[in-house]
Amino acid sequence: MSEVAKGEFVVKLLPLSVEGQPEGSKLGRMSIDKTISGDLIATTQGQMLSAMTEVKGSAGYVAIEKVDGTLNGKKGTFVLQHTGSMNQGSPRLSVTVVPDSGTQELVGLAGQFNIIISGGKHSYEFKYTLPQPRAS
Repeated sequence: MSEVAKGEFVVKLLPLSVEGQPEGSKLGRMSIDKTISGDLIATTQGQMLSAMTEVKGSAGYVAIEKVDGTLNGKKGTFVLQHTGSMNQGSPRLSVTVVPDSGTQELVGLAGQFNIIISGGKHSYEFKYTLPQPRAS
């Protein structure tokens, strides 16, 4: 059965070095740390790789972040995979649960984590599924 979790988060991005890149490279790397509240109460740690282009408003990024917390009362960890691009200012973003990355009460978790940015605040709508517990 599909569920929806909603809430807000605060994100902290810090630049990291990109090994083997010449001065002025358009490639970047950052750490991602989030504090998430609402139906998902968690912290995350991850890294992002990005590529800027010569065209204003065009870029791409990928990221992986491990989420550790409680989702609607169920404890565990899982991993989110980000794939994003900007095509001359038009954004496209997909953030999904890495298959089989759920632990503890989140084993079997699958879903799409939608990020919403409005008025300078970050919120989310997490559409997910968890397997039904087996009757004993």
